[in-house]
Amino acid sequence: MTADVKKTAPADAKRKMTVPEIMAAKAQGRKLTMVTTYDFAFANVVDRVDIDIILVGDSGAMVNLGYPNTLPVSMDEMLVMAKAVARGARNTFIIGDMPFLSYQVSQEKAMENAGRFLKEAGMDAIKLEGGRRVALTVKAMVEAGIPVMGHIGLTPQSFSQLGGFKVQAKSGAAVKELIDDALALQKAGVFAILLEAVPAEVGKIVTDVLDVPTVGIGAGPGTNGQVLILHDLLGLFGGFLPKFVKQYANLAADAGDALARYCSEVRGGQFPQPEQTYGIKPEQVEEILRELRRDGYIK
Repeated sequence: MTADVKKTAPADAKRKMTVPEIMAAKAQGRKLTMVTTYDFAFANVVDRVDIDIILVGDSGAMVNLGYPNTLPVSMDEMLVMAKAVARGARNTFIIGDMPFLSYQVSQEKAMENAGRFLKEAGMDAIKLEGGRRVALTVKAMVEAGIPVMGHIGLTPQSFSQLGGFKVQAKSGAAVKELIDDALALQKAGVFAILLEAVPAEVGKIVTDVLDVPTVGIGAGPGTNGQVLILHDLLGLFGGFLPKFVKQYANLAADAGDALARYCSEVRGGQFPQPEQTYGIKPEQVEEILRELRRDGYIK
């Protein structure tokens, strides 16, 4: 790591960004940084470094809760994760991810669930998937005072309809559809758009068309910011990783080594040592033993 990389942000130095500041980052040429996380401990870690935004993503369905995909996670489960993150990251802008069927059933239900993210979980904004088909819902939310981030390209909640987790917008017609979706969201009032799994050239084209910033995941370097799942970039999973993930650590291996050493030391009698135990004076031990013998607890 080079000396000029900012590793930490003192508690009194980091300040939560605002929606206008996030929107202004594009014109300023400032790249936005975003990670997804789902619990208090990791949120606290993120809050101590110079990360702009946390997304409490519905990917927590798989990462935290062990579901096979994002579809089963409920609104209540998302709120539990969101509340934990809000308690751990008081100086970072946090977005709650609307889970499947929390906003598609009706506009009224969508408004209610979006409001729960802000009222109950302390989120600063919400994110939902879709373009033109959700534009009216987005508009209603924004008019009600709920900041909204859009999400287009590969939308995991629609993976079956899209034919799986595949790169999107690889033809002229598909790129036009993507741009129309992006412009519809912008017109509806989103403050930013997450752009997932599109060719790098397409990511830049869509970004250049828009006035609001884009945050890319697998959308190339031409977007106005980047987002990764924290567990992916920290190397906390040993299985398949998408092409767009870069691992900045290998914590799964480190954790495995630590647990193996722990087991070995417990079984070999090396843990705990005196420095990990509480003690009392020998005369106190003798007094306790005398009392226990006297009252018949021990012989």
